[in-house]
Amino acid sequence: MSKDTVWTRNEVESPCIQICVVHPQERICTGCLRSIDEITRWSKMDPEERSTIMAELPERAPRLKKRRGGRAARMTR
Repeated sequence: MSKDTVWTRNEVESPCIQICVVHPQERICTGCLRSIDEITRWSKMDPEERSTIMAELPERAPRLKKRRGGRAARMTR
């Protein structure tokens, strides 16, 4: 290997942003938007399956509606 060659690892592409919290109703991670099953199987999926899921992730974000309630909601009444 020449000194100009950059060594890279063959790692699985992942949408993980290390905010691992599962939304109680939607049952998807609020960080990466994957389901628990998808997270569990991710490293065993082929690149095509991962790409398909990655393409679907932006459509999942609106399902995670902000919580209403708490002090801010009471103050507006």
